[in-house]
Amino acid sequence: MKILHISAECFPVAKVGGLADVVGALPKYLNDLGEEAMVIMPFYKNSFIQQHQFQVVYQSNINIEGTEFNFEVLAPTSFNVGFSIYLISIPFLLSVNYVYSHDDLDRFFAFQMSALNWLKTWHKKPDVIHCHDHHAALIPFLISQCYLYEDLKDIATVLTIHNAEYQGWFSHQRIGMFPMFPFNKVGLLDWYGMINPLAIAIKVADKVTTVSPNYLQELMHRANGLEGLLRTESYKCVGILNGIDTDIWNPETDEHLIENYSLKTVEWGKQANKNWLCKEYHLDPSKPLIVFIGRLVGHKGADLLATAFEWALYKPEVSIFLLGNGEESIEIRQNQLKNSYYSNFNCYIGYSEQLAHRIYAAADFIVIPSRVEPCGLNQLYAMRYGAIPIVTKVGGLKDTVVDVLEPNGFGICMEAINEGTIAHSMWRAFELYQNKDRFFSLRIQVMNKNHSWDASAKEYMKLYRSIYQRENELKS
Repeated sequence: MKILHISAECFPVAKVGGLADVVGALPKYLNDLGEEAMVIMPFYKNSFIQQHQFQVVYQSNINIEGTEFNFEVLAPTSFNVGFSIYLISIPFLLSVNYVYSHDDLDRFFAFQMSALNWLKTWHKKPDVIHCHDHHAALIPFLISQCYLYEDLKDIATVLTIHNAEYQGWFSHQRIGMFPMFPFNKVGLLDWYGMINPLAIAIKVADKVTTVSPNYLQELMHRANGLEGLLRTESYKCVGILNGIDTDIWNPETDEHLIENYSLKTVEWGKQANKNWLCKEYHLDPSKPLIVFIGRLVGHKGADLLATAFEWALYKPEVSIFLLGNGEESIEIRQNQLKNSYYSNFNCYIGYSEQLAHRIYAAADFIVIPSRVEPCGLNQLYAMRYGAIPIVTKVGGLKDTVVDVLEPNGFGICMEAINEGTIAHSMWRAFELYQNKDRFFSLRIQVMNKNHSWDASAKEYMKLYRSIYQRENELKS
């Protein structure tokens, strides 16, 4: 089958969050299964793109509300990500040095129309278009309802909801952006008085997936206004757990690490990476190292971290390191902690892919106190590198981590999310660390877990084949 992924992000070209990691890995694993998977994404003027070469494979224009925009489709000539990837460049809209801004309607609307205008010229069209989040969520409506794309209407569509908090709402005053479509279909665009791309795709796409089974169940009751719609459309919804790219996230071969290691050499290898991190950031390598990696925003529970860390550090028997950026008030609190607990706490405000890999390799525990976590990849990366996850029981965290007090458990789980539960879970981590034999066996247990994309890619192929077969039956 020919599967086309359309997304605002794709690792390593442009990454803001886990969306990029998914879109950068799933197509590669689909190709390993013998399918033909590819990606279309925007062309940004970020550092990665400026460091590589591209060739123009197509150029044309689109018309939105009477304004013409020229666009180019580019293919890389200086790097290979394991699948075909194409980037759409639109001057002043997409060719900028950021991925998201406060108002992205025109940018991503133009991106989706440009992708479809190019797609119309393909001799062999895809069997499935897989749309990721609201930035690509208008595509199922455009190809099924708009006259301009009538020759694409037989292509099956899949929407994956990576985070339902962001839906891309905009006013009905902008309805003129859409190419002509039957007016009796205008109701498909509306959700609570707004045009809502994510709601539109839930209504129109052939299948809807979420990035973990538990997140799908949560969305039926709490989805930022989409709960009733998801319950109505539940017959076509399925939760498929994300995987990780085990070629990139592999402590035996990871070029970012100070020392590589395997299951046989994990104690020595992790200690070498821990020694480096602790020396670099003035921490004590003899103490258990608890880390946080992520965006410093409320739904990640980051607003609770400073107080929780202070409580945990009343007994200075642990070292804590944080990597992330986000809300200014949270960043300020972390820097204040660094000044108050110099030898036990440190942080890097910002993001570094290399440092993130080294932190996973150094960490004994990773704390993920999310209020909302559709899947979560950090706990999977951490386990791959031998760090024990400390998580709240939400979304994919609940699907992937079992508390040590449960049969075959290997992590530390929090039923509620507040400063006290986070601090208490870190005290539990310290106690667990003191039992060296138990801690080592848990480290081996989590490293042995297989969270690669192999199984998830096969689940997606079953999904694609089911709708492809149904589309062919309807045609005949």
